[in-house]
Amino acid sequence: MTPTPVSKKVCVIGSGYVGLTTAVCFAHLGHDVTCTDIDADRVARLSAGECPILEHGLPELLAEGLASGRLDFSTDNAAAAAAAEFTYLCVPTPQGDDGSADLSYIPAAATEIGPHVEARSVVVNKSTVPVGSTLVVERALGRSDVFVVSNPEFLREGTAVHDFLHPDRVVVGAADRSAAMRVAELYDGIGATLIITDPPSAETIKYAANAFLATKLSFVNAVAAVCEAVGADMNDVVVGIGSDRRIGHEFLKPGPGWGGSCFPKDSRALVRIAEDAGYKFDLLEGVIAVNLEQFDRVAARAVEMVGGSVAGATLAVWGLTFKARTDDLRDSPSLEVIARLRAAGAHVRAYDPSMPDGVVPGSKAAALDGIEVVADPYDACDGAALLLVLTEWDEFRWLDIDALGDRLAERRILDGRNLLDREALVREGFAYRGIGRS
Repeated sequence: MTPTPVSKKVCVIGSGYVGLTTAVCFAHLGHDVTCTDIDADRVARLSAGECPILEHGLPELLAEGLASGRLDFSTDNAAAAAAAEFTYLCVPTPQGDDGSADLSYIPAAATEIGPHVEARSVVVNKSTVPVGSTLVVERALGRSDVFVVSNPEFLREGTAVHDFLHPDRVVVGAADRSAAMRVAELYDGIGATLIITDPPSAETIKYAANAFLATKLSFVNAVAAVCEAVGADMNDVVVGIGSDRRIGHEFLKPGPGWGGSCFPKDSRALVRIAEDAGYKFDLLEGVIAVNLEQFDRVAARAVEMVGGSVAGATLAVWGLTFKARTDDLRDSPSLEVIARLRAAGAHVRAYDPSMPDGVVPGSKAAALDGIEVVADPYDACDGAALLLVLTEWDEFRWLDIDALGDRLAERRILDGRNLLDREALVREGFAYRGIGRS
């Protein structure tokens, strides 16, 4: 990795998942970065080198940035923006009740820094925002001598640092081409495809990319249902489909449904954006409906395997986060399935590698209310009528079959990620069901 030849002063407003990754990676590329947050305790922890997010490579780049002096943290948005040539807005855009994105944090941040940013500086939307949001920022800034640019993020949780430093593309949307090129120069040295476009196109690219990936996931889960109905093996079907270069293997893994901080929110937001523009996006609405059906199908399969009722039964669950290598529970498919099983009367005992001591952090207590979380995957199985594997953590692949069989009340496994060795489990007398596998 070659750092950029010219260091720039960058302010990143927001130290959440996107903001912190953006800040530490720009510092790694050689820029001088100040990352801000309204949470003084979070700023103090970050300044001390404590990384609040489970993300591969993030703690190391945080330590590197602090040690080099290229990275610092502050609670003063105005002062940090005043000293920067580029100010990145990485604030939350939560989903509203109607599916639209709540933009209130964006204009609030822009209004706060508007009087302080230098003339000809660049304010960059990094948050996922609806089409037209650059105009919202321009109005909130109240500055005709400041450029507003869209530079959407394409970060996958678990591989965000790698995705930032080795992106498939860098998208920059701006009305002024010189401002777009200035933002693009921040990424010098990473060798990615550069797409310069207008702001509405840049904002649409982000939503459309996530919606397409969600479509692939819903499609493969629907095909898995067909495979179960006709007796086909989904694993083999996926190999056959993915070998077509026009389709590819990515995002063709069946599972209990899709979730996380982006796909559900962005898919619903794009439906709303289209609706507001006069287009009824039936295809994407179908994608969302298929995903909700998948949660129902997996829960129904668990009930079926237990004998038709889970009332009073203890069920073991491996995996609570929405995907492996993250501690993010937002819109987790595992929690969606668990909610349905608990509503049917089941007691759920769960293990997740992001909580290896079995202690639920206070920030996650509400999401896991009513679920017994334990410190060992085998402890979760004690006396359970069924084990459900709902998140694809690699450590679940290497289970001790004998120990598992001794702990479970019944040798039953519902493998919601097709992660385990079906043949080995069946040989040992387990009733095994996968997704799209007979």
